[in-house]
Amino acid sequence: MSTIAQKILFFRDLRGLSQTELSEKSGVPQSSISKIETGQLKNPGGITLQKLAAALGVSVAEMLNDSDPAATDQTA
Repeated sequence: MSTIAQKILFFRDLRGLSQTELSEKSGVPQSSISKIETGQLKNPGGITLQKLAAALGVSVAEMLNDSDPAATDQTA
């Protein structure tokens, strides 16, 4: 089972983006991305997830799916 934090980190790394670059692409503050990835913010809001998913080129459903992101990513 993968957490939202693990998925965001996986897709961000896969795209070769830093937290700052993802922040710039998504409009989500870098500090929020850091808090999500470190588990300090466990339940980011729907709008935040939509922005991050769009910037990462994945659907919100992929972010919320319990499966391993490596198994579901079509761009890898």
